Amino acid sequence: MAAQRLSSIVSQLTPGQTPLAKITSQNPDDVVITLAIRTPLAKGGKGGLKDTPLDGLVFKILEQVVRKSRIDPQMVEDICLGNVSDAKAAYYVRAACLAAGFPSTTAASSVNRFCSSGLKAVQDIANQIMTGSIEIGVAVGAEHMTTGGDRLTRPFVDEIVNSNQDAKDCLMPMGQTSENVGKDFNISREQQDRYAAESYRRAEAAQKAGWFDDEITPITVKVDGKDVTLTRDEGIRAGTTYEGLAKIRPAFPDFGDRSTGGNSSQVTDGAAAVLLMKRSKALEMNQPILAKFVGATVAGLAPRIMGIGPSIAVPKLLTKYGLTMDDIDVVELNDAFASMAVYCKDALKIPYEKMNPRGGAIALGHPLGCTGARQICTGLSECRRRKAKILLTTMCIGTGMGMAGLFVNEQL
Repeated sequence: MAAQRLSSIVSQLTPGQTPLAKITSQNPDDVVITLAIRTPLAKGGKGGLKDTPLDGLVFKILEQVVRKSRIDPQMVEDICLGNVSDAKAAYYVRAACLAAGFPSTTAASSVNRFCSSGLKAVQDIANQIMTGSIEIGVAVGAEHMTTGGDRLTRPFVDEIVNSNQDAKDCLMPMGQTSENVGKDFNISREQQDRYAAESYRRAEAAQKAGWFDDEITPITVKVDGKDVTLTRDEGIRAGTTYEGLAKIRPAFPDFGDRSTGGNSSQVTDGAAAVLLMKRSKALEMNQPILAKFVGATVAGLAPRIMGIGPSIAVPKLLTKYGLTMDDIDVVELNDAFASMAVYCKDALKIPYEKMNPRGGAIALGHPLGCTGARQICTGLSECRRRKAKILLTTMCIGTGMGMAGLFVNEQL
């Protein structure tokens, strides 16, 4: 099957054109990103965004889209919000866009595919542009984990629970799936702690060097009734070491002893936004072209080991475009747990210098619906810093899925 797909791709190339040359070519109908920004990521329950609920987060980031893009809001036809925990997300994004300066003619919706929701929103807007449904759209990813709400309030009905093991396993807590990955694939506690320590080290170094500054848009919010301007990510624990992480007790003792609060992603609040349009429209409007959206795909696997989803989704995506890992310059792999990150890094043979060079969710935090959009902001910023071209983003997804997205940086 892979060989057939590759043959199909090669047959579409102009003589002498490689798959890499094809995806990096510039054509009027390309879907491009002209703005990619995010809020600082704040500690859930006690950080700078604890008093800014989801509608406030979405309003704040859309307000910044209008201000930073200098685009006429009337040109934006649709806004899609990726969010996991709030069933009222569709209400919030519609009201927030109207309050932020978009007219009543700008539509809005929400999508939820767990941790990939931000990327799913980008894909939704991009696909609408590709098919001609809209010309310009905004994808938002946002999560207020302080509020919570993503857990099931009851088991599935008997017909589902008693049907087969995979269906029943969709009830598994995420921590249990992480312990399953650790045990099934022999990812030791030491491997996980050493990976986490490096994630923290990279994030600390990136923050000190100011690498996050061009992707973060400062926002002013109320904290305990007072105005506070947030400018920096809060979850980065300076000075974190392997020795310190090794002393932390297991977080999920009922299921295993390898995943801890130190080698798992943090509970975090945050939002990110991506403005998309056709290349021809961006040139017409004199908008800066940051990157080209190439494509995205999703894949499923057994829910009990949902964490290894990227190891399924990434090869599927690369095969669609005739690429290999050698063609990728920067990989943003959401390390929801160190267990899955270590497994995916090794299974996909990702050179570690390419993967999460600024740290990942363990160090920065993982606001569920935000992450898929946040990774694009971080990855493109890193590509600009490195003068690198090809960005791959990927994440595991609860209930057993993985998603991956492909982008070409054009700010070289």
